Amino acid sequence: MVKVLFVCIHNSARSQIAEALLKKYGGDHFNVQSAGLQPGLLNPLAVEILKEEDIDIAGKETQSVFDLFKDGKLFNYVITVCDEGNSQRCPIFPGQTKRIHWSFEDPSTFQGDHEAQLAKIRHVKEEIKIAVLAFIAQTA
Repeated sequence: MVKVLFVCIHNSARSQIAEALLKKYGGDHFNVQSAGLQPGLLNPLAVEILKEEDIDIAGKETQSVFDLFKDGKLFNYVITVCDEGNSQRCPIFPGQTKRIHWSFEDPSTFQGDHEAQLAKIRHVKEEIKIAVLAFIAQTA
């Protein structure tokens, strides 16, 4: 089983979306978690957009990447899904961990009414889905 950790700034949207999609499409081949550099509240737009994939993350808690590091968790892959500068703040996990960086726009910065923000996060979800499906094809 391949252990994967997705990391973004707040563990509120991008990393949660990536985790949910890898769990859905990767099946039992992957053990997946997500975490944040500064965990915040789950982004309601992420919850809403994942319902389109028949995924419910409404009750999911955010968590700190540093807590996972302190607890000695090991991963085969740590995939950062934030901007390059913030990805450098992620701790180096011991062992044979491969680090991958995927840069996606931060949904917490989206402006406009609800529909405009939903359209933007839908686009981010589709970009993440493409990356996740390619990752599955490369590691399966």
